[in-house]
Amino acid sequence: MARLVTRLTRRLGIEHPVVSAPMALAAGGALAAAVTRAGGLGLIGGGYGDGAWLENEFGQAGNTRVGCGFITWSLAKQPHLLAPALAHRPAALMLSFGDPQPFAADIAAAEVPLICQCQSLDHVRQALDAGASIVVAQGGEAGGHGHRRATLPFVPEVADLLARLSPDTLLLAAGGIADGRGLAASLMLGADGVLVGTRFWASREALVHAGHHAAAVAATGDGTVRTSLPDIARQLDWPKPFDIRVADNDFIERWTGRDDEFRAAIEQEAPAYRAAFAAGDAQNAAVIFGEAAGLVADIPPAGEIVTRMVDEAATLLGEKAKGFLA
Repeated sequence: MARLVTRLTRRLGIEHPVVSAPMALAAGGALAAAVTRAGGLGLIGGGYGDGAWLENEFGQAGNTRVGCGFITWSLAKQPHLLAPALAHRPAALMLSFGDPQPFAADIAAAEVPLICQCQSLDHVRQALDAGASIVVAQGGEAGGHGHRRATLPFVPEVADLLARLSPDTLLLAAGGIADGRGLAASLMLGADGVLVGTRFWASREALVHAGHHAAAVAATGDGTVRTSLPDIARQLDWPKPFDIRVADNDFIERWTGRDDEFRAAIEQEAPAYRAAFAAGDAQNAAVIFGEAAGLVADIPPAGEIVTRMVDEAATLLGEKAKGFLA
């Protein structure tokens, strides 16, 4: 297969500039290891802080070199989870949705590269103050939590900011990237690689119910919305300004515009929501994917996704690009 060499591949010692997102509950050790074995870098999702789960998933990755990611505001409530994760000598440690500064010194002392996911220019500056080695510019097209910036203008704006303030800091693009077209475009926008969520969520190794996978294959990018309803259902106190992109389904339609009523009924509604999610009911619980679901037509092994993405990007950046030159 083709190989794309960037500052990211050189810095992390990987073959391809493709990193799988540390998606809470979906990105376990098997997925992370499969992405790494295919030449990218896989990240285990530390999510909301289940230490036993995290240890098990590092075990599932075996001796394969993987990284890990945490939801920063949740880690702040359970800071004791950081040391065990660092003890596994992860290839990188990613923090998202909150101030990384309280954890930066411990991560640096462990000589682990810090990745900070950012949704605004202020977030990028905060990441640089914390000594981030890699910044992720996440567009609002992404599945799961995020904010409002669009990937296409946000990535080059962050690239320009880094060039001025911290040229050695690497940049990953995220949000709506699911194939070689998105990878090639991201590199042209100034990114050193990509962080991919939805496309790897829709892989065989992901910890995702088959019912949810089927919903993604059937979906288009039009069929997603940004909302806070799943967080209310799960009784998660997400800080502003973040909300979550999910499939637009019966659950969303039933409660949209009725947030206060939903909160008032949560003691009755939460158990039904949890049961629906566990059963893979794609209409009565959140199905967490982004606009890139419109580019998902199958559920292949994660390694095959890496291969497809890199080969397509290499073709676009090579032979096909010549067709635009007069």
